[in-house]
Amino acid sequence: MSYRIPSQPLSLEELARRQQNVVTASQLRARGVPARVVTEHCRRGGPWQRLLPRVYLLQDGDPTPEQRMWAALLYAAQNGREEGGREGAVITGAAALALYGFASVPRLPAVVGVEVLVPRQRRLKDAGSVRILRTGRALEARSVHGLACAPVARAAADAVREWTDTGAFESGAVRPALLRAMLREAVTRPEGGCSLRELIAELGEARLLEEPRVRAAVDELLAAERESVLARIGELVDEWLLPVPLTGPELRMRGGTYVAVPDLYWPEAGVAVAVDSDLRCVSEGEAAWVRGEQHRMEYLGVRVVYVSGSRVAAEPDAVGGELREAFKAGGTDVVELVVTDR
Repeated sequence: MSYRIPSQPLSLEELARRQQNVVTASQLRARGVPARVVTEHCRRGGPWQRLLPRVYLLQDGDPTPEQRMWAALLYAAQNGREEGGREGAVITGAAALALYGFASVPRLPAVVGVEVLVPRQRRLKDAGSVRILRTGRALEARSVHGLACAPVARAAADAVREWTDTGAFESGAVRPALLRAMLREAVTRPEGGCSLRELIAELGEARLLEEPRVRAAVDELLAAERESVLARIGELVDEWLLPVPLTGPELRMRGGTYVAVPDLYWPEAGVAVAVDSDLRCVSEGEAAWVRGEQHRMEYLGVRVVYVSGSRVAAEPDAVGGELREAFKAGGTDVVELVVTDR
C-alpha cells in the first residue's frame, strides 16, 4: 500500500521570505498568530503595518515596489482558504509590464497604481492603489519574480485601456510615441513577448481598436511585419532566379473596374502573391474585402499563391519552390488587365 505523506505548511518565517515579508490575515491565523497580536503589532511604532485590508507587512518603514505588488496580488487573491492561495488573481496592465522589464513603460518604482485581474464572480472592491478588473475568461498567469502576471498581450491591452480610461492620452501623460513603443516591444521581445495576432485579439476584445491612436499604432505594426515578410519573399525570388515582380500594383479591367491590389504580381505570367491577411486586416470586414480581391483575381484567371509569414520563416525553400512552379505554370486564360505600378 502506498500513500502520500501530507506536506507540512511553510513556517511564518519561510512564508514571509517567499512573499517578501507580505502576508495575509488568513496566513497568519493558519500559523497560530491571534488577531489581537496582529492588531498590537500594527499599532503606531509597532514592528508590523497594515498595507491593505487583511494584508500586512512584517516590518516597519516604507514598502518596496515589489512588496506593494505582493500586497496587491495577495489582497485580490484571498479566497477565505487557510493558505490564502494566489491562483485567483493576476497582476496586469502597466504594473505587469514593469515587472516583465519593459523598457518602454515607467520602471517599477514609478508605478503607483496596480491593476489586478480576477474572475468576474469575485466580490472585491478597489483598495488603496489597487484597482480590480474582472474577466469572464479563465485566468492565465506567468510567474515573474514569483508574482503571477497576466500574459504580455493581455497586460499590454489592459495598460492601453488604463491610459484611455484615465485620460492619459488627452492630458499628454502618455504620448502616441510611448504607445507605439510599448506595443512594438510587446511583439518584438526576444523572450516572453507575444505574437502580433495575440496582441490584436486582446485589443479587439477590449474594444480599443476603435481608438484612432491605438488603431494607427497597430496599423504601423502590421505594415512593418508585412514589409519584413515581403522582403524575405524578395530574397527567395532572387535565390530561385525569378524575375522581379511588381510590388503592390493596382489591377483593373479594361473598362476601369477595380479588381485588386496584390502584394506581388508578375504581369507576364499572370501570377500574384498574397501574404496572409492577418498582416493586413484587423477586422473581419477588412478580411472579407481582401478575400473578395483574391477571389476576383482567381475568377479572372490569375494564379494566386498564398504565403504566410510563419511559413516563409520555417520553410523558405518550400515557399521558393512553390513560387517558381507557379511562375512556370502561369495563370489560366487571364483576362486582359490594366496594371498600374503604384
